Amino acid sequence: MSTSITSPPRPSDSELSILQVLWQRGPSTVRQVHEVLERETGYTTIMKLMQLMAEKGLVERDEENRAHLYHAAVKQEAIEKGLVRRMLDNAFAGSAAKLAMRALSTKKPSAKELSELRTLIDSLEKGGKS
Repeated sequence: MSTSITSPPRPSDSELSILQVLWQRGPSTVRQVHEVLERETGYTTIMKLMQLMAEKGLVERDEENRAHLYHAAVKQEAIEKGLVRRMLDNAFAGSAAKLAMRALSTKKPSAKELSELRTLIDSLEKGGKS
């Protein structure tokens, strides 16, 4: 018997920005998200996006208080994996090494990030999982 794992819907760039705020801040009102994003996008646009995100299952809304609180309904790791998988397939012919080399040549990683990468590579070489 096979079980299919459904992946979360792929968020648009605007939805991803909102999710990043919710992952970082935790449950937030539309106004709080709007303040963090500090862009020319209007409050009502952010509100409508968050309502659509609730319909798509990307966020959940707590309607107990007058100011509804939204929280991410999807895990950051699941969204990141889906986006990376898509980029791997579409831009790097499935090569994780090409993606990693391009990423590392585009922006220099911090000493901490380099250490984490070394640990990951060591683990992979020993047969561990990523």
